[in-house]
Amino acid sequence: MQILTTAAGLQAYTEQARQAGQRVGLVPTMGALHDGHLQLVQAARSECDEVIASIFVNPTQFNNAEDFRLYPRVPEADAALLIPAGCTALFVPSVAEMYPQPTVLRFDFGALERVMEGAHRPGHFNGVATVVSKLFHMARPHRAYFGQKDWQQVAVIRQLVADLSFDLEILACPTIREADGLAMSSRNRRLDPASRAAAPLLHKVLAAAAEQVRQGVPPAQVRAEAEAALTREPLVTPEYFEVADAQTLQPLEAYVAGRAVVLCLAAHLGGVRLIDNVVVEA
Repeated sequence: MQILTTAAGLQAYTEQARQAGQRVGLVPTMGALHDGHLQLVQAARSECDEVIASIFVNPTQFNNAEDFRLYPRVPEADAALLIPAGCTALFVPSVAEMYPQPTVLRFDFGALERVMEGAHRPGHFNGVATVVSKLFHMARPHRAYFGQKDWQQVAVIRQLVADLSFDLEILACPTIREADGLAMSSRNRRLDPASRAAAPLLHKVLAAAAEQVRQGVPPAQVRAEAEAALTREPLVTPEYFEVADAQTLQPLEAYVAGRAVVLCLAAHLGGVRLIDNVVVEA
């Protein structure tokens, strides 16, 4: 596995692969890798000749300076995991390499980012779109791989690709969970023992809400009961619970025949913010 630290090095590496007729897959990450990330690398390996993983804790997508400071950084351990997963090159740029000058361009994804994560983390998706655009330009992948745990992020990136005509395909892979249902996340390693013990409640509430949706329980009632269930756990501070159209992400007051529903939540446990979602197919 080659280690690349500059944009020029990444561009040269992937351009050589393209000239040789090879397909390039990109897996953007912020490191602190877990099985969810490795699933993306393995998926890329099965479909592409070159698999580029990037590790970059992107400062522009954090609206909380403390969250950015505390985000886990374990580059050596990450590199050791990537090799057996099939990664052929690891891109680990510095902040100065990615942002040689402050960015002036601002992205606005309209209704897609006025809800849930966008509503609670102003500027977050502008930062995501900026860094992902840079990575797409530098790596010029044929395919890029993301996890469905960040459902809204995937929707925003698909919109970015469509609006800017990036010549690549976005692949979303299912959320990987711990045995007790907790969605794998780099932030999980920051949970203290009590918060970790309480954390499976998030998926439990989502699963119960999904069953209600299948039974036709009105969205407002699903929301209210889910919020109540989360609030009953003293260690969980819910931020939002939403019943939304899986494609537009807009909150639902009634179900629409033939349209999938996504249930999304964010909650704080011991100072650590976690998100999760479950999709109910139409």
